[in-house]
Amino acid sequence: MYKIIGADGKEYGPHAADVLKKWLAEGRINAQTKVLPEGATEWKALGEIPELAAAIPAEVAAAPSSFSTGVTPATGQTNGPGIALIVAGSLYLLLACFRFLSTIVGFGFAAAQRSGNPELDRIFAIAGPINLAIGVLTLVLGLVVLFGGIKMRQLKSYGLCMTAAIIAMIPCTFPCCFIGLPIGIWAIVILSKAEVKSQFH
Repeated sequence: MYKIIGADGKEYGPHAADVLKKWLAEGRINAQTKVLPEGATEWKALGEIPELAAAIPAEVAAAPSSFSTGVTPATGQTNGPGIALIVAGSLYLLLACFRFLSTIVGFGFAAAQRSGNPELDRIFAIAGPINLAIGVLTLVLGLVVLFGGIKMRQLKSYGLCMTAAIIAMIPCTFPCCFIGLPIGIWAIVILSKAEVKSQFH
């Protein structure tokens, strides 16, 4: 694994050797690009690293580095939607707690007072378990969205992050679709970018 310094002076990576070889072939980096091998403390020119130097095309060796052109560090792009997913997941959990509390209060009320109407009493008896089941589902969805946001900021578990984004934007699952829909769309747009997806591990 290697870190590199782009033409804009910013640090990128770490990336696998195969990724750097691909960029060499594309002309995005060259022999003069500064690299830092994993575990090392001294930056070196890419051409000084035997593993990478062998992959330098002749026409790329003298070409100026263009690595930074159109490239933004993935962490800079995932932080915003990741935090938004964390907030959305927290709202899910709050809603789940509210459902659990209301169900407990409802059970207590139903046990203390009967309406005298068998049909109405039956509805109350059914509504409690249903509300409890919805609360459990909301809790699970909240945990998925919350951990999806955390993992998105860490560039880990791509599938979980995408699942969290999809859950957040489904109106029937999120307590407020006006909040969840833009958050989910934002996260999916960022996750769909090739330069972001390639840095997940």
